[in-house]
Amino acid sequence: MPPPADIVKVAIEWPGAYPKLMEIDQKKPLSAIIKEVCDGWSLANHEYFALQHADSSNFYITEKNRNEIKNGTILRLTTSPAQNAQQLHERIQSSSMDAKLEALKDLASLSRDVTFAQEFINLDGISLLTQMVESGTERYQKLQKIMKPCFGDMLSFTLTAFVELMDHGIVSWDTFSVAFIKKIASFVNKSAIDVSILQRSLAILESMVLNSHDLYQKVAQEITIGQLIPHLQGTDQEIQTYTIAVINALFLKAPDERRQEMANILAQKQLRSIILTHVIRAQRAINNEMAHQLYVLQVLTFNLLEDRMMTKMDPQDQAQRDIIFELRRIAFDAESEPNNSSGSMEKRKSMYTRDYKKLGFINHVNPAMDFTQTPPGMLALDNMLYFAKHHQDAYIRIVLENSSREDKHECPFGRSSIELTKMLCEILKVGELPSETCNDFHPMFFTHDRSFEEFFCICIQLLNKTWKEMRATSEDFNKVMQVVKEQVMRALTTKPSSLDQFKSKLQNLSYTEILKIRQSERMNQEDFQSRPILELKEKIQPEILELIKQQRLNRLVEGTCFRKLNCRRRQDKFWYCRLSPNHKVLHYGDLEESPQGEVPHDSLQDKLPVADIKAVVTGKDCPHMKEKGALKQNKEVLELAFSILYDSNCQLNFIAPDKHEYCIWTDGLNALLGKDMMSDLTQNDTIIHLLIYSPSRHFSIY
Repeated sequence: MPPPADIVKVAIEWPGAYPKLMEIDQKKPLSAIIKEVCDGWSLANHEYFALQHADSSNFYITEKNRNEIKNGTILRLTTSPAQNAQQLHERIQSSSMDAKLEALKDLASLSRDVTFAQEFINLDGISLLTQMVESGTERYQKLQKIMKPCFGDMLSFTLTAFVELMDHGIVSWDTFSVAFIKKIASFVNKSAIDVSILQRSLAILESMVLNSHDLYQKVAQEITIGQLIPHLQGTDQEIQTYTIAVINALFLKAPDERRQEMANILAQKQLRSIILTHVIRAQRAINNEMAHQLYVLQVLTFNLLEDRMMTKMDPQDQAQRDIIFELRRIAFDAESEPNNSSGSMEKRKSMYTRDYKKLGFINHVNPAMDFTQTPPGMLALDNMLYFAKHHQDAYIRIVLENSSREDKHECPFGRSSIELTKMLCEILKVGELPSETCNDFHPMFFTHDRSFEEFFCICIQLLNKTWKEMRATSEDFNKVMQVVKEQVMRALTTKPSSLDQFKSKLQNLSYTEILKIRQSERMNQEDFQSRPILELKEKIQPEILELIKQQRLNRLVEGTCFRKLNCRRRQDKFWYCRLSPNHKVLHYGDLEESPQGEVPHDSLQDKLPVADIKAVVTGKDCPHMKEKGALKQNKEVLELAFSILYDSNCQLNFIAPDKHEYCIWTDGLNALLGKDMMSDLTQNDTIIHLLIYSPSRHFSIY
């Protein structure tokens, strides 16, 4: 007969004694259980004790999290969080350097636990740490020369504890003094500083900027881009990542009027070329967090285009109209203008109308009207002028080539440029905030100071080439745009390292090649509508689904590293989850850093029996997506979120690293529960397996 659901069997350790095997009744108050344990070892004052996990996390057991205790868990009897916080509060103020250092080391470790953190914060512990940073560092600077390692470790542990305590969101960031900000900034501004101190200082500055408008202004006064640049020129990728994160935070929180000014400073300091040389083209792999920060910088840079994209042209603005005149002048090289008489005025208007038609504007009389739609607004005109000035030969060739064609086959440069600009903005999501989970940066955009304009110049030439290959007429305009979008999207997915490589990829994606790709995809689709395939599908689909199920479960046995997302600050905090080989238990636990390869079962401290799982929910139905915060509003995060519901009101919340892992895990978990695997990946894998079996691979069915 199985034991009652409210009884869990655990082992409890106490220093110097043999572990106790004990049955815990989850209906009993936790204080009564602790008293029972203390009585067993003849320990008085049970209120001064607590239970905590005996694994590397050392997290305290509370009434809120006690339901997470599973059969076989190893616990430890230890000092209560209130007692521990009080003792550490006193120990970190010791006059002994060694005692102080050891206390700060313990504090840095314990501060990860929210229960301990709350008790330490209640003792005004964060104020004590900030005072130690502000004045304590100066107090020991005389000792720094003779005991530099000790001083560096002491400051590092102090800042680590501060970061961990603040990460719980208990204390507002708005409470910190200018003196503290100046001190943290001084660590970043020093040319030679301990790496761990620099790393934590950068993390603190990033959190200050992201979480408080007032602190953004104060940090912006203390830190300049010029002071951050040297940290990018080193070889430590983690420091480079934190540095770009601070730059991104300053960029993101800057007022609209300040953002363009900041972009100009970044250009002056050659940030792009420094990142290209020392980060993107460095002889090492780019980790996920660095890829994310590069993606954020890419998005924020392109978002500077939003203002022009949403600005309508004023047909009465002479300066704006002069840009159109310049396009005409470059294309047709008008050497002289008719005299300003009544007769010549009519002649001039007629000539302008003819030339504007050749330039491909919709409104031949007043082309300014073509730029009154937003998006793309004035951004399209900016792109056209850039192309005309910086790629003049190509511009003139396209305009003259099309103006000499029959009307029905000419590719309208003006209309094409406007629609292309709009399309490129959609592809790059100009104006949208960066996603919390996306790592999709494109190296080629870091190879040129005017990368969007160059991107446009390559694509407008592609559009003209594709138009000719399709022998298109004006009625085919939308079809041409669809083909061009497909060409651009397919080339981007290969992540070209330069604009020239992007151009080369497009050369290989001619209209003929796109037709071949489409035909291949269509044939594969038609395969599944043919009678032999439908019969085969019905016959072997159970076998294929069983094969896919085993593939999914094998991947769950290998496990996946998940990132913990936190709306207060984004720093890498990882946890790992994997299925036991017998498919009966999920093992999971926190990690200090992203693992290289699989994580052994025995190093994962927590377990969840598959039999205890009640349901798997996804997207907006997940408990962590219903909580207040920015993540709730993020569509991409919603699409990667899933939760395991177990026991009463307990859940294990996930945000998959990408769509592929999301499909693997939701499929695998549903398979464990005996439910259908409904993901897009399963549908695709089914098609692939059917293609392998397909009779069309042996005889024609067309």
